Amino acid sequence: MKTKHKVGLAAMAFLGFLAYAGKAKAQEARKSSKQEFRLSVGPEVGIPVGNLSDVYNWNLGGSIQADIPIVQRLYVTVNAGYNNFFIKDEFKDLGGHNMQLIPVKAGLKYFPVGNIFYVQGEAGVSFLANKTDLQANKSTGFVYAPQIGALIPLAPKNYLDVGFRWESTSSFYDGGTAANFLGLRVAYSFGL
Repeated sequence: MKTKHKVGLAAMAFLGFLAYAGKAKAQEARKSSKQEFRLSVGPEVGIPVGNLSDVYNWNLGGSIQADIPIVQRLYVTVNAGYNNFFIKDEFKDLGGHNMQLIPVKAGLKYFPVGNIFYVQGEAGVSFLANKTDLQANKSTGFVYAPQIGALIPLAPKNYLDVGFRWESTSSFYDGGTAANFLGLRVAYSFGL
């Protein structure tokens, strides 16, 4: 539990630092009230929590996301990615395999104050890419992911999108538990 708390505090401190560092650029960006369609691409890392942490150490992946403006400060998001959960050595020695997920999600991103900090919620489906290796009963599961983050302006129409999220995928096994993890996404975002 202490590790989760430390990770959360570190992520919040990192987001605060990024927001402070991008303050001048953000003031420049606020002058333009026109919302723009944005694409972002970036790596993701995570730490499994709950029962998932009993078997897997961490995960690494990446995603691409589209932010589509609908009203002032509110965007529809569409996200697709890949996450590889690395199995612990003791299970690898017993013939275990990494878990490979392909999540496809849609949701909403809202900037409550200004154009830097946001809250985001997404839901969708996650595909288990190596169902046979893991001897799973199902190849798809429901996924949801609440997230907080910051969109740091780098240049006109160029941003660093840093988000910290909780992601949960329903079990791929009959009677199993959900696969939960804390994740960090650092993406390059550009407006069109």
